[in-house]
Amino acid sequence: MKADTVCENGVVRTLCRMCDTRCSIDVHIRDGVMTDITPADGNPVNQGRMCPRGKAGLDVFYHLDRILKPLKRLSNGDFIEITRDQALDEIAEKLQRIREEFGARSVGMWKGEGVGFYQQDEYVRRFAHAFGTPNYFSNDSACFNSRYLGHYLVAGFWNPFPDYSTADVIFLFGTNPPVCHPPFMAEFADARARGANLVVVDPRMNPIACYADIFAQPIPGTDGALAWGLIRELIRSGSYDQEFVGRYCIGMEKIAAYADAFTPGAVEEKTGVYADVVIQMADLIKKNRPNVSLYVGAGLEHHENGVNNIRALAILSCLCGALDIECGFGWPETLDRHDLTLYDELPLENEKPIGADLFPALYHIRRECHTMTGMDCMLGHGQYPLKGLIITAANPAVTNPNTRKVESALFALDLLVVNDLFMTKTARLAHYILPAASFLERSEIHISHKYQRVYLTTRVAEIPGVCDEYRLWKDLAGRLGFGERYFSWEDETAVNRYILEPSGISLETLQAHPEGIQYKPLRYQKYRFQPLPTSSGKVEFASSYLKELGLAEIPEYVPPYHQSHKNRDYPLLLTTGARMTLFYHSRHQNIDCFRKVHPVAHVEIHPDDAAELGIANADPVRIVSETGSLVIEAMIVNRSELRRGVVEVYHGWEDWRINFLTFDHINDPISGFPLLKAVPVRIEKV
Repeated sequence: MKADTVCENGVVRTLCRMCDTRCSIDVHIRDGVMTDITPADGNPVNQGRMCPRGKAGLDVFYHLDRILKPLKRLSNGDFIEITRDQALDEIAEKLQRIREEFGARSVGMWKGEGVGFYQQDEYVRRFAHAFGTPNYFSNDSACFNSRYLGHYLVAGFWNPFPDYSTADVIFLFGTNPPVCHPPFMAEFADARARGANLVVVDPRMNPIACYADIFAQPIPGTDGALAWGLIRELIRSGSYDQEFVGRYCIGMEKIAAYADAFTPGAVEEKTGVYADVVIQMADLIKKNRPNVSLYVGAGLEHHENGVNNIRALAILSCLCGALDIECGFGWPETLDRHDLTLYDELPLENEKPIGADLFPALYHIRRECHTMTGMDCMLGHGQYPLKGLIITAANPAVTNPNTRKVESALFALDLLVVNDLFMTKTARLAHYILPAASFLERSEIHISHKYQRVYLTTRVAEIPGVCDEYRLWKDLAGRLGFGERYFSWEDETAVNRYILEPSGISLETLQAHPEGIQYKPLRYQKYRFQPLPTSSGKVEFASSYLKELGLAEIPEYVPPYHQSHKNRDYPLLLTTGARMTLFYHSRHQNIDCFRKVHPVAHVEIHPDDAAELGIANADPVRIVSETGSLVIEAMIVNRSELRRGVVEVYHGWEDWRINFLTFDHINDPISGFPLLKAVPVRIEKV
């Protein structure tokens, strides 16, 4: 591979994008070759630390399997190399043909995170609306959006990462910070050293649960009942912030009446968490409020009752008086900046965005179309056909539910273009594959809302013929006739300068401070002198917006599918998505040193369940659901690691795609999120 570095010898500072944490790193260059990545000082995100994924950025950049030239699929399924100009000319011609025959809305754009993400989100949205389609899809439709909506519907915002080090008690629901967010562990350690308590709620004992004062293992999908039980305990004892609730919240009388049924005994019956544990958890909140950190992980999103379960926990946080305090439910202030999207200029709502009729909150609040409904449109079952799709660094053939249907839908497209680093399962279905630039080949603006800091990443190297995200959309826009109007900036540096203009921070200043600059000082309890960004200007325990949509105005608890639709043929519950130390969703599996640590996929199973089924450790087993089946190796875990009746499989394996088993037709009514973490299955010995 020929690659040009920005200097012959030296050290270049940038941000790591091997996950979404954005740690500062130093990239070491010797004789024109990047030789090492080490942690950098000065950034409060990682404070001079780095996880093992960071060093592997070089493994990604120099990987022998990287796609370096455009590829075109032939009728026999083989791919041939073509020039970039030929690829873009043919793609533009096919896009124009689809637009003329079926209308612009029959084309969609799908943003992933395989190359890191911030600006490309807005590039994709901008291109879609300039082309004339409202159909923007993304990986956020199966991760993040439900949590955002759950908090937004209560307070009008969500900042997922408070300063845990100042908390007196930390509650973690469905998350595994040592693997998902390693830098937070220093904050947890500081809090624990001060005497803070730690409560972990998860059906699976993850590493941080080993350090918890209370570890509760609820039945999957029942976290909302536990939240309501804690709400009841605070209200009944009068141990909530009554001054805050009286002045800054609406709907208190409605949640107080609803919570009354969630006695500790009722919570135990619904969740499997012992009644006395519920009381102990409530006592910790009463004792330590308002300094309560309550973090909701992705584990709560992937249920048909996910948003309301998360809303209930957001309400719990507010009852503690933890809204917009240092360790609590923080209200971030944004950077004054230019937005690249075109929703004001070209809203396109009259074009019937896919899924907006079924899940209007997802579209109205997040401006996202529903990916599962998108699959139906590709198969000709929607309001109108979806004929073309451009995917940038996403892998729905692995990560979206009902894999067999996803593959059929993608294969049915007249045009599928994939822009990515590697030949993924999704890329193999594409008509054209374009080589994507890694985070080491890009310069873009990043924002940390937790610290209210803005960063500029540095392009460390470039590979001839491999273009960054902006160049992809600019060159396509030029061929389609709207490049001069909507993608007129010369390059990504010019885009960065434009984005920063309203902030008063120059590009040169950011270049001189690769550790980032705080764009606004952190302020707390801002609701005392300005209204919250909700329709009422207050915390909304009851949502008039949802009521107008015909949905429950308070986050009523709905039992999960597996409890309301019991089926003896599927006696076990499959949860998917628990993180692995080195992988990140479907990424990094082709890095040799990582694969030595995680060589094959396993289904984790409780020893009593294994004994009942006659399964020994490492036996091949078949997991069967209503949707499909998968053969995988059994891993019998310690009996404390899983609830009996629950089995767990990592969700991102390319060779063992667990989403062959998951459902795409059972969705949260607010976010449209699929059921991924409580799928009824049976296990058969092979």
